[in-house]
Amino acid sequence: MSSFSSCQSVREARRVAIFGGTHGNELSGVTLVHLWMKNGTEIQRRGVETRPFITNPRAVEKCSRYVDTDLNRAFTPENLSAPADGQLPYEVLRAQEINRMFGPKGSPDAYDVIFDLHNTTSNMGCTLILESSKDHFNLQMINYIQKALAPASCLVLLNEHPLLKYSTARSVAKHPVGLEVGPQPQGVLRSNIFESMREILKHALDFIELFNEGVEFPPCSVPVFRVSERVDYPRDANGNIMAMVHPNLQDCDWEPLNPGDPMFQTFDGKTIRYQGSGTIYPTFINEAAYYEKQQAFVATRRETLSANAVRKA
Repeated sequence: MSSFSSCQSVREARRVAIFGGTHGNELSGVTLVHLWMKNGTEIQRRGVETRPFITNPRAVEKCSRYVDTDLNRAFTPENLSAPADGQLPYEVLRAQEINRMFGPKGSPDAYDVIFDLHNTTSNMGCTLILESSKDHFNLQMINYIQKALAPASCLVLLNEHPLLKYSTARSVAKHPVGLEVGPQPQGVLRSNIFESMREILKHALDFIELFNEGVEFPPCSVPVFRVSERVDYPRDANGNIMAMVHPNLQDCDWEPLNPGDPMFQTFDGKTIRYQGSGTIYPTFINEAAYYEKQQAFVATRRETLSANAVRKA
């Protein structure tokens, strides 16, 4: 863990967006955003423009993850700069539109914060997703949320692996924050999952209001799970899945998987064990949406990040 350094000045977060329906069958975010579009009183904060927004309305209408392609992988430089014509997938055109509305990505005019609301079928609980270990504003916000939720837990997934990071809808903002809450089946609402997501957003917006009002947040430490690799199911020569997640691993998101531990179980009952070096912490275990991405779980390693003190510039 690196040593703490001096206070960092960060521009006020005056424009905040809350994205729901980036995946149209993840209903907590869809429902919350629809609720707040009708009455946004509970997400209003002094000096902050908070905009609830349905990211993929066609997928929401169909209650499907997407129409043509995954919107949460569509915000690449190539897609955002492609000539807009009838040949482009719907989600690429939508990404271009969102980039115009909330970006442009990487520009000083981009929205300050985007919260992108997701559900997972995995037993992950409440998980905040970071795209940078150096965004001290986000680290301080996460520390604030975790303290406000205690003793309930809210873990942090850090996805900045250069080969595994993908181009998310939230990446348009200066401070992108993903939120995964589960387990919840696709196309289903569960009240406990819905309320957990709602409470996290409340605390996040409270932090932004306090920050904008001049509260200085002291240095802190934030434990994270850093993405190290994606692990696929065992497959045969034709690419067909040959084994399932082992019962000892199923629903054990964030728990240690040590060399020699059961990882998969073949259809005839044989156990395939983890042969990697050192302990990993799997998450997104047996996520329904990731079968098409050839992914049984995400392997992570634990570390602690140091967040500088922050105050508004």
